[in-house]
Amino acid sequence: MKTLFRIFLALLSTVVMLCVLLVLFGVSDQPDIAVGWTLTRDDIARAKKILYEGAKTKPDEISTIELTEADLNLAANYLLNRYRKSAVNIEIKNDVLRFTVTMTLPKNRLGHYLNISFRLGNDDHSDLPSLTKFKAGELLLPAKFAAFVIDNIIRHTSLNDYFILATRPIKTITIDPEKITISYYSSMDTFIQARNFLTQSSDNPTIDIYQQKLDEIITQHDPAWRLSLAELLKPLFALALQRSTLENAIEENKIAIIAVNNYVNRKETKKFLSFPAAKLTTEKRYPTFLYKRTDLAQHFIGSAAITASVNGQVAKVVGEEKELSDAQGGSGFSFIDLAADKAGTRFGELATSSPENARKLQKAMSAIKDYSDFMPDPTDLPEHMNEEEFKQRYQSVDSDVYQALSKQIDARIAATPIYKLD
Repeated sequence: MKTLFRIFLALLSTVVMLCVLLVLFGVSDQPDIAVGWTLTRDDIARAKKILYEGAKTKPDEISTIELTEADLNLAANYLLNRYRKSAVNIEIKNDVLRFTVTMTLPKNRLGHYLNISFRLGNDDHSDLPSLTKFKAGELLLPAKFAAFVIDNIIRHTSLNDYFILATRPIKTITIDPEKITISYYSSMDTFIQARNFLTQSSDNPTIDIYQQKLDEIITQHDPAWRLSLAELLKPLFALALQRSTLENAIEENKIAIIAVNNYVNRKETKKFLSFPAAKLTTEKRYPTFLYKRTDLAQHFIGSAAITASVNGQVAKVVGEEKELSDAQGGSGFSFIDLAADKAGTRFGELATSSPENARKLQKAMSAIKDYSDFMPDPTDLPEHMNEEEFKQRYQSVDSDVYQALSKQIDARIAATPIYKLD
């Protein structure tokens, strides 16, 4: 018994020592690499392919995927930026993976950033790479010591489930000069867990509370009047305000947004994400409007839901891709719809960017007069442009004329009362 106790104390002391070293040497006011990752249309297409590559493989079959240095950086930055502004730079050099990571920290007196770097390599021709170097800031730590502590931190915290999910299917990782090759074997259970993790679609009983509130709103709605998106968001954020503290405000906002999106969009957003299914008991359903248009409400809340659950850059690209697709044979490219996408993305960012902003938004949304408080009037913007007309007037989404109008839309959104809170 005494031996076990000594082992526990030694393990605890080692973990505490590494944490102290990370704080003393890894935390800084200067980032090692710039944070603020930007995703392009090509990036999102490749990110989907990388992160959902396993969906092409049948359960209980061995498959492989090859990833270049660019692929690794894209996937790693996508995952890191789901929760907080961060950046990672990955290099393949001399058959070793070199990582430089900068993560933003909550406000504190020690520093705004955590800077670490490490290397992974296949020592002794092993099937899986191991830690060969680890630095916290400028402090070089013994690789085996760092690996031992990190392994125990993972295995004895809630991170263990994610670690098992990420590593269990992997059989081999081969590092070559220009790419890595991953061989994996997944069961059906692993596929389901991975899908739920990537889309964050866990069953959360809290959503039923918000859907119950929506049920009351719909039941009491006068069918002689249009149902405004503000009529759904205002009471749900008032409910979030009642239920929240700083600790859970972000999660409450996220669930409120998803509940509204479940009602407004139903099937549409599931093309990109898998949200919990709506459980409204009422059979009544009314279209939801912004500026007398249902498509604006759909675009706004859909983008807000994607941003709150995954990433604002994903919502931005999804919105542009939808409009470019419409220009090729749908309803035509619409800057009006794009404005709703942008406003929804900003709304989702503000709702989940920090506990303080989450609470500010709850209070502000509980007191709004109408939807003009969170969605500026976009109805004077160009729309219904086919592909030929769009190219003639704007060339591409990267052109100066397109970017000028895009910035004009951003300025309108920034001037809207709700977005002055941040």
